[in-house]
This record gives sequence, structure tokens and C-alpha cells, in this order.
Amino acid sequence: MDTKGETSTRIPDTSGTLDEALQRLHAAGPERQGWLSNHAPMAVEALVRNGQAPVVHRWLDHYRAKLEDMPGTSARITAATWREALGDPTRIGDWTRYFERETAERPWREVLAEWWPRLLPGIAAGATHPVIRVGHAVRTLLEGAATAPRVTELAHGLGYWAARHQPLPPLTALDAAPSARAALDAVPRVPDQSRGIVHRLAQLSAFPAWGTAPDPDAARALLTELVTAATHRYATHGHGEPVMLVHAATAPNAVLRALPALPRELWAPSLAAAWAASAAVTAAYAPAEAAPYARTPLTPEEVFERAALHGDDHTIKFTDTALDVGGDVALAAAVRSIELNEPAL
Repeated sequence: MDTKGETSTRIPDTSGTLDEALQRLHAAGPERQGWLSNHAPMAVEALVRNGQAPVVHRWLDHYRAKLEDMPGTSARITAATWREALGDPTRIGDWTRYFERETAERPWREVLAEWWPRLLPGIAAGATHPVIRVGHAVRTLLEGAATAPRVTELAHGLGYWAARHQPLPPLTALDAAPSARAALDAVPRVPDQSRGIVHRLAQLSAFPAWGTAPDPDAARALLTELVTAATHRYATHGHGEPVMLVHAATAPNAVLRALPALPRELWAPSLAAAWAASAAVTAAYAPAEAAPYARTPLTPEEVFERAALHGDDHTIKFTDTALDVGGDVALAAAVRSIELNEPAL
């Protein structure tokens, strides 16, 4: 039977590799050089989950040069002072320690449910890396034991998100789109694409109306549709900015991964925020014209093995999302990311 378009079989981690890798990483901060994200926790989770645990420590040895120590602390964040610290990247160390304490004292689901609606308006912060990191962490906790390294990883992801929290500018609703793909196609590109993401996001003014749902189950279905549409769109538009455009798919997929751990009343607002994040990345980096792409004869496992050998962290994470989506177009998009991004190994 032809299996190249099917979703791959995910392999449970019984080796302890993920916990070992996370322990290696938790002395490092979530950023380097003042703003570049540390992708290692997300990439190693994707590698382990997709059957590439044997390469994780070698990959980390190579990535180690990109890591910087966790920033120091300045003042303890409390239930009475957190609002004044929200969105202050100089408080990364303080926020990390805050969530380490919270997740040590309370169930991780309780902490996540309390903070998710507080953090959601700032979903695009840090080029969406914080929410993506949280999504990877939640997936490991939902699918396996809540070990100390995995709970700590959630704490670090939440701390990064709180420190980088920054809402998008006010947006006008354009005409409603009938589907997620049509909505992404109708997103207006920002006029000045000459500088970084903060400059580009500041130019956002309007998105097509999409992403409202009457109930939680509808919200989940629409969010799944959005992840699929953004993944497929990378096959034709990823050349516009191969690194940054992966986030149009991986950010909403992080939200989708988190939904089962959240109260159902948070699913609809999560969809709206995920749409805003995906549309923002699309507006900031999408090219003016589509490009052709080729289907691949490779199986999902073969595609991910190629991504692991390629070694680029964004490529690994995008391929992981593409395998969640499944199907020929998603696999072609994953192969496109391998072709477009610079190899890291």
C-alpha cells in the first residue's frame, strides 16, 4: 500500500533521552544575543517524538555554541506584582523562577489554565517562539509522565512568553473569508519588508475576518484547518522567507497541541489568537507570488529522517508540524523547507 501521504507513526520515548536533553538545556536562557530564540528544547522534543532520539545528544553538542546562560534575577515576581513585569524582556530570569515555583507548588494544568488567557494576547511575541515552546512542552506532558524536566520545560516556556509578551497593534476586520486558506491568501502584506519582525508587525492594520467559532469543538476544527492551510501554503510561498514563514504553521499548531490541556471555554479565544499569529507572520514575510512545488515519493518517516540529517532547528520543527497534518501536500511542504533552509549539520 502507498503510505507516502499518511501521517507518520510517533514513537514513545522510553529511552530517557528527552529528559536528559532538557536537563542539559535548563541552565541556558531562552534567547541569545539579546533576541534570537533558543530553539533547542523544541527541536529535541520533535526529534525524540519522531524516532530520532539516537541523534539528539550529537545535535545538542553541535547546537551548544548557540546557547547562553539563563539571565540572572533582579526582583521576585508575585501575584501582586506580575502585571508590572509582563512584557519586560529584562525580567526573563525573574519570570522563569516565578513559573518554576508555580509549577512546583501546583499542578501544571492549573498553572497553564490560569496563565493561558493572560498570555494569549501576546501570542506573536518573540516571533511566536514562546507559544511554540509551550506547545511542545504541553505535548510531552499530555503524552507521557509529568517528569521534573518536562514540567520545568513548561515553566521555562511560560516564563519566556511572559517576558516577551507584546500584543499586536489594533486591527481592522476586512471582508470575511470562507476558509483558512482563502483567509491566508487575502492577508495584506506589510508595505515595508526591509527590517526585522518588530518593525514589520508594527505595520499591521487589517486582517480578513476569520477564526470565530460558535463552540469549542468548532474552534478546534477550525484551528486544525488553519494549521493545515498554513502548512500547505509553505509549499508555494515558503521561498519568501524560509525561516520565518514556518511560524505561520508552527505557532497555530502549538495552540492546537495545548487545547486538550485547557478548559474548553478557552478554545475559541485560542483559535482567534492563533489566527492572529499566523496572519501576522504571513503579512510580515509572504512573497508577492507563489512558486511551483513537486510532490515527494518519500514516506513521512523518510522525510523526517532527512530533516534530522539536515539539522536546522526550524526545519525540524516545521517537518514535525507537517507530519501532524499528514498527506502529500504537507510532505511536499516539509521537503520544501529542507531545500530552502540552510543545513545546520
